[in-house]
Amino acid sequence: MNNIIEFKKERDLGAIITDTFTFIRENWKDYFLTVFKIIGPVLLIGAAILVFAMVSYSGAIKGIINVDQSTTPDPSDVFGSIFGMFGYLIMMFVVFGVVYTLLAEVSLYYIKSYIENNGVANFQEIKDNTYNNIWKFIGLGILSILMMLVAYVLCVLPIFYISIVLSLAMPIMVFENKSIGDTISHSFKLIKGEWWNTFGVVLVIGILVSMLGFIFSVPALIYQFISMGISITSDDPTAILEILEDPIYLVLNLIAYLGKFLFYSITLVSSAFIYFDLNEQKNFTGTFEKIDNLGSEINS
Repeated sequence: MNNIIEFKKERDLGAIITDTFTFIRENWKDYFLTVFKIIGPVLLIGAAILVFAMVSYSGAIKGIINVDQSTTPDPSDVFGSIFGMFGYLIMMFVVFGVVYTLLAEVSLYYIKSYIENNGVANFQEIKDNTYNNIWKFIGLGILSILMMLVAYVLCVLPIFYISIVLSLAMPIMVFENKSIGDTISHSFKLIKGEWWNTFGVVLVIGILVSMLGFIFSVPALIYQFISMGISITSDDPTAILEILEDPIYLVLNLIAYLGKFLFYSITLVSSAFIYFDLNEQKNFTGTFEKIDNLGSEINS
C-alpha cells in the first residue's frame, strides 16, 4: 500500500517537485481513470473539433489563395474564408478552455478528497464537486483572463505578476470553498512577500512540463518537416496545406494533444502543493490540525 502524502506542510522547491511526481506516480491509475470517466466525453469532443478545425483551416486558406489567383475575385469569398478561420479558432479556444477547466476541477477535487479520506479519493464526491462548481470555475477563468488582458494593456511586467498570483486561485477556490471575488482577493493576500519564491517554483514546473509535453509533439513535427519538404517541390501553392488534411499528421497531433493534456496535470498537482506551502507559512493550518489531533488522542 502506498504511503499517504501529507499536503499540509511547508516545502522547498525540490520537495514540491519531488512530491508532485511522487503523488502522480503512486496514484496515476486511479487519478487518470477518474479524470477520463468524468471528462472523457468533453475531451473527445475537443479532439474532434481539433481535427475538424485543422481540416477547415486548410480549406479556408486554400479559398483565400484561390480567390487571390482568380481573375474576378469576389470580396465576399475572402471575408467568408477569413471569418471561417477565426470562427474555428474561437471554437477551439472555448472548447479547450472548458476541457482544461474541468481537468483543473477534477485534479484539485481529487486531491481534496484524497486529503479528507486519508489517501483514498472518492469518485462520486469528486464528480459531484466538479459538476456542481463548473460555472464558478468558468467565471473565475473569465475574470482571470480579463485581469490578464488589463495587465497586458498596462505593461508587460504586470502580466507576469498577475499570472503568478492567479496560479493560486483555483486551489484556493477548491480547498477553501471561497467565492470568485474572495478567491482573487485571497490570492493576493496569500502570495504577499512570497511572489519570487512562488515564481521560481512555477517557472521550474512550467519548464519541466513544457519539455515533457514537447516529447509528444516531436513525431508530428518530424512528419510535418518531411511533408513540407516534399510539398515545396510542387507547382501548386496550396500543396503545402495538404498536411493539415493528412490522416497520419492528424493522428500525430491528437497524440500530442493528449500528451500535453495529461502533463498539464503535473502543473495542477504542483499548484496544490504550492498553495499548502504558502498557507502553512501564513496560517499554520496543518500545524494546528496536528496539535488538535494530538490533543484528541491524548484525551481519548
